[in-house]
Parts: sequence; C-alpha cells; structure tokens
Amino acid sequence: FPFPYTPYRIQEQFMEALYGALEAGRVGIFESPTGTGKSLSLICGALSWLRDWEEKRRQEEARLLALGASGQDGLTPQQARPGSADTAGEPDWVTAFVQKKEERDMVDRLKEEQLRRKKREDRLEKIRHNVQLKYVAKRKRCEEDEAKRLLQLSKEALSQGAGEGVLDQLDHNEEELILAEYESDDEKKVVSGLEDDDDDLEEEHVTKIYYCSRTHSQLSQFVREVQKSPFGKDTRLVSLGSRQNLCVNEEVRRLGALQLINDRCMEMQKNKHEKKSDEENEGKKRRVSRTVCPFYSYEQMQFLRDEVLVEVKDIEQLVSLGRETKACPYYGSRFAIPAAQLVVLPYHMLLHEPTRNAAGIKLKDQVVIIDEAHNLIDTITCIHSAEVSGSQLCCAHSQLSQYMERYRKRLKAKNLMYIKQILYLLERFVAMLGGNVNQNPGCQAVSQTGTVLKSINDFLFQSQIDNINLFKVQRYCEKSLISRKLFGFVERYGGPASAVKTNKENQKLAGLQNFLLTLQQGSDKEGTSQSPPVEAEHDHLRAASPLMQIEGFLLALTNANQDGRVILNRQGTVGQSSLKFLLLNPAVHFAKVVEECRAVIIAGGTMQPVADFREQLLCCAGVDPARVVEFSCGHVIPPENILPIILCSGPSNQQLEFTYQTRDLPQMMDETGRILCNLCNVIPGGVVCFFPSYEYEKQVYGHWEKTGLLCRLAAKKKIFQEPKKANQVEQVLVEYAKCIKRCSQTGGQMTGALLLSVVGGKMSEGINFSDDLGRCVIMVGMPYPNIKSPELQEKMTWLDKTMPRAAGQAPSRVLIENLCMKAVNQSIGRAIRHQKDFASILLLDHRYARPAIFNKLPQWIRERTQVKPAFGSAFAELRK
Repeated sequence: FPFPYTPYRIQEQFMEALYGALEAGRVGIFESPTGTGKSLSLICGALSWLRDWEEKRRQEEARLLALGASGQDGLTPQQARPGSADTAGEPDWVTAFVQKKEERDMVDRLKEEQLRRKKREDRLEKIRHNVQLKYVAKRKRCEEDEAKRLLQLSKEALSQGAGEGVLDQLDHNEEELILAEYESDDEKKVVSGLEDDDDDLEEEHVTKIYYCSRTHSQLSQFVREVQKSPFGKDTRLVSLGSRQNLCVNEEVRRLGALQLINDRCMEMQKNKHEKKSDEENEGKKRRVSRTVCPFYSYEQMQFLRDEVLVEVKDIEQLVSLGRETKACPYYGSRFAIPAAQLVVLPYHMLLHEPTRNAAGIKLKDQVVIIDEAHNLIDTITCIHSAEVSGSQLCCAHSQLSQYMERYRKRLKAKNLMYIKQILYLLERFVAMLGGNVNQNPGCQAVSQTGTVLKSINDFLFQSQIDNINLFKVQRYCEKSLISRKLFGFVERYGGPASAVKTNKENQKLAGLQNFLLTLQQGSDKEGTSQSPPVEAEHDHLRAASPLMQIEGFLLALTNANQDGRVILNRQGTVGQSSLKFLLLNPAVHFAKVVEECRAVIIAGGTMQPVADFREQLLCCAGVDPARVVEFSCGHVIPPENILPIILCSGPSNQQLEFTYQTRDLPQMMDETGRILCNLCNVIPGGVVCFFPSYEYEKQVYGHWEKTGLLCRLAAKKKIFQEPKKANQVEQVLVEYAKCIKRCSQTGGQMTGALLLSVVGGKMSEGINFSDDLGRCVIMVGMPYPNIKSPELQEKMTWLDKTMPRAAGQAPSRVLIENLCMKAVNQSIGRAIRHQKDFASILLLDHRYARPAIFNKLPQWIRERTQVKPAFGSAFAELRK
C-alpha cells in the first residue's frame, strides 16, 4: 500500500483487512484506537482497492472490445454449451442471435463508456494545464456583471417615471404566497423533463467510495489527510455539505436556520424554472419576475464541478471557490458526484433516504465507509425521530386557518381539500394532548400529566385520523411547499415590524400576531429572560415555521407500526406538552444501505461492545452473518505506556460503589475527594475526571467546597469545570492547557490542572487530551443511562420482545450495559493520542471487575488492566 511514511504494523493489518472486505463485498466492523492513524489507513487501503478495481475493469473492457473488434464470439463456456437453448423451446439460431445481439450491445455500451470517460479525462486534463480557460471564464463573468448592472440602472430610471405601475406590482408580489395548482402523483403520469437535452446531466456513476463522518470538522480533517496522502494528487474527491455550510448567497445565509435556508433556496430555484416557462408563454399575461439566485447558473456550476474534480478541496476551499467563480458550491459539488471517486459527506445525508435521493447519491454497487460510527445506532434513531410541541401545533393551526381564509377564493379545490385535512390533523393532535386548538395553548392546563406511549396504529385510531392517507398528505406538503408559503405569509403579515393597512382581514391578522406573541412568551421560558422581549418576539417569528416541524412528525407516522412508538408527553399546559415519535428499529432505515452497496465499512476508534451492531443493526437489516467481518487492532504504544487500574476501595477502605442509592452518601464523596487529593500530589500535568452526570458533578463539587477538600485540591491543581454551554468549551480548554503549560515551565507548588468533566458531555468526544493535557483519566462510577426514561424503557421492552437472549442475559440488560460501556470507552480513549504518549486510567467502582463488564473494555486497554482491591498498591503503581 502506498503510504506517506512507513506504516505501523497494525496499519498494514488494517489496510489488508479493509482491502479484503471491499474485494469480497462484505460488511465490516473495524476498530482502530484513535491515535493509530485510522484515517490514513482508511484512505490508503480503500483507494488502493479502488485503483486496482478500476485497472481490472479497464483490462476486462479492453479484452471484450478486442474480441468485439475481431468479430470473434466472446462466448463464455456455459453460454456456448450445445443444446442449452432447447430447454426454453427455442431453436438454437434464435438463441445464438440473441446472444450475439447482447454481446454487440455490450461492446457498444463499453465503447460509449470509454468515449465518455476519455472526454471527461481530457476535459480535466485541459483544466489542469490551461490557466487561460480560467481567465476566459472570469472575464465572461465580469462582462455579465457589468451588463446586469446597466440593465438594473435603466430599469430604475424607467420606474421613477412610472409611479402608478409600482402600486400594481405590490399586489402582484403576493402571487408567490399562493399555492400553485396541485396534482397528485396518480394524476400526473407525464413528468415534464426540465433539461433533458443536456447529455452531461445523465453522466454514469463511476464506482466510488462514500466516506461519512459526524461533524463538518471531522470531514475537513479527513480531506486534509487525503491531500497529504500519496493519493492526494490524482483522486477525484468531492465534499458535500448542508446549505448552511455551503451557501454563498449572503441574503439566504443570513436566515440562519437550516430549514429556512433550505426553503428559500428551493423557492429561488422554482422561480428559475417557472421563469423559463413564462418566457415561452409570452402571449399569456406575464408573471412578475421573482428573485432567482445569481449563483445558480448552470455554466458556472459546471465550471465549479470541473475545478472540484481536478484538485482535492475541503469545504472551506470549496466555498471560497464558489464566491470567486460566482457558482453555487452546494449544487456545483453535487454535479461532481457521478465522476468522483471519493465522496465525503456528513452522516445524515447518507443515512436519510429522502436527503440521499435529493442529493443525487446512488448507492447501487458502491462502497460506503462510516467513520466515528460508535454512535451509529443512536444517530439513525435520532435522524428518524421527530417531536412537536402543543404550542407549535396550535400556532400552525392558527396560521394555516388565517392563510386559508385570506386566499380561499384564490385556492383550487385540491389545495383547499389538503389544507382542511392538515387543519383537521392539527386539531386532533392537540386534542390528544388534552387541549382545544382554538384556545391559547399557554393558558390551557392539562388534566392528566405524565407520559403515555402508544403504537403508531393505536395513536392513529385514538386520534381519529386513521381514515386520512398520511402518505398523500405528506407528499402534498413536500410538493406544494406549503410550509414555505405559510412562512412567507406570516413573515409578511405576522411580524410586529410590518405595519399593515387595517381592514377586516387585517384585524383578524392582528389577532394572529398577538396570538403568536403569547405563544412566544409561553414557550421560550429561558429565551425571554436573556433578551429584551421585543427582539425575542421578532426573532421567534423569523426562526420557526411550526408547520415544518410538524411535517417531520407526519413523515415519521408513516413508519411501520412495529418499528416505532408515539410518546404523548403531557406537561402543565398544552403549550408545554408534546408529541414525539420514537424510532425503535433503526435497522429498517439501514437495510437499504446494506442491500444496495457493494460493501459497507463501519469504523471507529472504540467500537466495543460490537454485539449491538451485529444484532440490532445488521441481523435486523437482514444481513447474512457470513457477510459480516470484524477487525480490531491494538494500539501503537508500548504496553508500559498505559496503566489502567480498576480500583475497588479508597484510602480509608471504603468500598467504591457508585449506585443511585450509595453515591450521594457523604462518605462516598469524601472518599472520591481523598483519592483525587492523593493522585494530584503525584501526577504531573493534567488530570481529567469524568462524572456520570452534570447533576452529580455539581453535588460532589458543592460537598467538597463545604468540607474544605476543594482548597486542598486547589493547592496542587487549578480546578476547571466543564461548562454546560457548548460555546464556552473552547475557552475552558484553552485556559486548562495554558495553566498546565505555565505550571510545567515555572515549577512551583502547582503541578498542573484538574478538569472535572461529564460522560457524554462536550469533553468526552472528539477532544484530545494528548501528552501533558491528560496524564491521568479518572472515571467516577458507572455512567448507566437513566433507566426511568420512558423512551429507554420502551426500547428495552422492544428489544426483549424481538431479540434472542444472549448468554443467559436479557437483551434489555445487555443494552444498558453496552450504553454504559460505550460511554466509558469513549471517555477513557481520549488520553492516548500518539505513539509516544503515556497515561494512567483509573476506574473507580468495584463493579468494573465483573467479567461481563470487564470484557467490554477495548482490547488494548483490557489486556493491560489491573484490578486493585485496595488503594495502597494501586497508589504505588501510579507513583512509579
């Protein structure tokens, strides 16, 4: 395997196993501890396979074409077996003719493909070497801009002379709020092709690798690794992202919320296509021209596509290129998908089928690599779950009925029918929460509070909506863009800023406006205290069109009955109550991916415990167990660089067991403090201590403050606490690192810093405590999830019903243990980041020594773990 430096032995093993899995078309679960160069191994292993695969294809094509050219029969032995045709009752010559024709077609197809590929390679080659092309394109853009400006000026000059025309136009502007005539799919057998004449659009999808990870920063990091790798020069790579990350139209970017950006963008495109058809119907009354996006230009986006394919670019480079070339990076990058060899994209774009189809991602026979996949099951569950609050339901109902009243005369019957159905749904949903849709949700108290779980069918029957075809309603919402129209309507008439002429209708609207404000005050308990109320109200009106949320919930209700549950959460008032859809079976949404792909690789730093991937995800998705391969490699550090200890009791022989019952006892908190004091005396640099929850961390901290233990700790280490707000994390980390550096240089009484963190919080994932930042990681107790949460209980019941018992343990019990150990493994893996790093890991709880739990530690940590019944010997080891 080509590699930028001499690879570690485990990297070679990783790449060999990966290559094998891709070649054999397997589903692989790959574990390689962070700090072992996993990204590079993935890149070099997968791209080596791709290169060999392309080479093999080329040779095979060349062979077939040669045969075709020489007019020989390229018949394989089994095709040419005599008498094979008689079985179908056809004479031999017919069969032979058909076979010949198939071969000829195949040869023609290969020739065409070759031609296409040649054309594409020539084009990219030309761009690589031809700087002139770029300048021509640039000059053309400048001229176009100039022409546009002059046109604009002349328009303005004209309009100043025509004052009366302007008034007429204002009313026209309302046109875009009215729903277009809607035909359902059954009626619309003929779909008009928009730009079918362009053969470039239907480009073949070459065999490629889809690489996805969780966050945009992880993806950027991956792209930079590709740039550094031996494949950096000649790989066609494209990065996909959300419009939030890729949009270069400032006006749209300013909307802030993803949903709004998406809708605004879609609307501008729709305008573009309508404009085309308007110009053709010149004879009919011309519509007013509406805004289209200046960056959505086909030519410029093709130019951008080629630039992207010529040289590997990450998201930031893509955006700046888009700004410079005046081309939309979001769509330009999509144009590059068919020809790309490596497509880098965030999780949800790949795992959520509607998003996948919208982006033009075709998985048939492709390779998918899902990195950072330790949370894959939760991720799929989250992407497909949805929640709506009572206040959103009431608000949407109010907005939609106002909308219907205002435009009743202008709306076609089909539209009215669907709007009435949606209104009815909203009314029934609110009734299910125990409220009335026509009263202020903030003032209606709920009689029976609490949480109720229902199967989808029960929910549909009890809310009396089982006679409505949700699939059709959902498709209507999607196609008619009703939530977008509604948002525009509320934006125009609902905002406090817009002064509207008062007539009967507008008095109704003023009611709507006041209603929206009461909602605002009801629902944003936190929001109003921080900002002056008026601004908050205005922001709220801009930020959320409640119907968009509700569409997500309707879509969720179309899942199969056994795969999910509806949770009715009744709290205080109707406004605070909510309906939530919970997906129980993530496999249904993953099955499509596994079926279509040639191979799927699920990779992560710590994938232990692996069993739940096998059972909940792959078996349920119908993957043949023989197709699944597992690979786990050790760490690159020498064994003596890590000291994991399970500590069963503290300095005063108090047994360490942090259960819900015992962890609040003062003696437990004192013992934890004593352990930390002792450790901080001997451990240099940074110590990171993980607590199971924010609440417990706060409680312990308060207790230590009272007993004076905090002062003793603070003499040796400066104490930092993980902030609850995400935007403060960076600052705390910077301070923490500065303090450690300062202490190591000055060498006084203070030896470093102590960071109190929370499992599953901001610090336990994706942040590296390398070298002096983490010389010791301490885990206080076992971070079991809250077993009382109705959602978890439902998942447990579901697992017990649908999964086989494993090794005498109930699946629900295994789930709880797995969730706990996944969290532990994520947190403790943060300390070792490279070959020369060293750290000690301390697990405070005697329950870690139980075989079932112990075996769920990552192999490279498990092999080196010592169980210490007493504190003395553990302390001696740590000292050394």
